[in-house]
Amino acid sequence: MSHFTPISALVGGVLVGLAATALFVVNGRIAGVSGIVAGAVRPRDAQGGARWRLLFVAGLIAGGALLRVVLPAAFAGAAQAPLSAVALAGLLVGAGSRWAGGCTSGHGLCGTARLSSRSIAVTALFVAVGMLVVAVVHRGGPS
Repeated sequence: MSHFTPISALVGGVLVGLAATALFVVNGRIAGVSGIVAGAVRPRDAQGGARWRLLFVAGLIAGGALLRVVLPAAFAGAAQAPLSAVALAGLLVGAGSRWAGGCTSGHGLCGTARLSSRSIAVTALFVAVGMLVVAVVHRGGPS
């Protein structure tokens, strides 16, 4: 990573934290994206369970699209991959996180904030595997 911007990282982190807090305070729900998507696809309750989840996912997509229009430079270092590959990768990550019983947002953001020992351990594993993957992918490449 060659262009670390601490101010935008801080602002983004604060906004994500506020959104997760608002979801918990207003709806009593954890902001685990894999669980939210699963509940939107296969709702279990009849009291608007799918609706708020669909709106949440739509907001994630709309936020990314809006940022792409307003600040295209934010995507300058993004990997250039076909949309089909990105969609497949997203589906695999989503399926894997559901199979494993949680995702990085649910454990890393909400679980660690609640000092859940399971979430802290899993988040450490997420980070370690991510570091390993980056090391393998960039082995022999520019540093």
